Amino acid sequence: MRLIIGVLALLPIVVAAETAYVTDNLKLGLYEAEDTSGRAFRTLDSGQSMEVLIRAVNYANVRLPDGAEGWVKSAYLVDSKPAKLIVEETILERDALAAELEQAKQAFAEPAATIDALRNETSSLIAQLEKAQGEITALRDENASIQGMKEQYKGSMPLRWVGGAALVCLIVGLLGGLWWSDYRNRRRHGGIRIY
Repeated sequence: MRLIIGVLALLPIVVAAETAYVTDNLKLGLYEAEDTSGRAFRTLDSGQSMEVLIRAVNYANVRLPDGAEGWVKSAYLVDSKPAKLIVEETILERDALAAELEQAKQAFAEPAATIDALRNETSSLIAQLEKAQGEITALRDENASIQGMKEQYKGSMPLRWVGGAALVCLIVGLLGGLWWSDYRNRRRHGGIRIY
């Protein structure tokens, strides 16, 4: 029972707790004197690079990239880059990569459009080719059918020719028969025509 009351008594403390983080921002003073007495003539931010000229137990003599020299507390100097600087460099690198990616997208936009146009044209040509192949197949089938008919009627003549020849033969036969009959008749009757 006492345990439950104790837990209930601590519950408001647990609920009221808030999340907090240690700051990464550090302002470090750059001093002219070795013992860092007096006022700092410059303030250095977290991540500032510098060359250590002399390192003592508590203080270090440093030179900044712009050539300024002074003393700082050596307890605040580290060999590795602080997280703030790493994050800033990472953000700059990310932004540079994003810009490079955008340039690459723009550089490939025109070739991509050309590729799409060529793909569309290829699809159209493939459709035309398939249509032409279908027509070729139909023409081959028709040609085979005509070749079969040609073989079937190889020795025969067209009906018009046969009909025309029969009509000519009929007319020639009729006229020839009339002439022959007339010739025989005249010969029989001494050159006189009798009908």
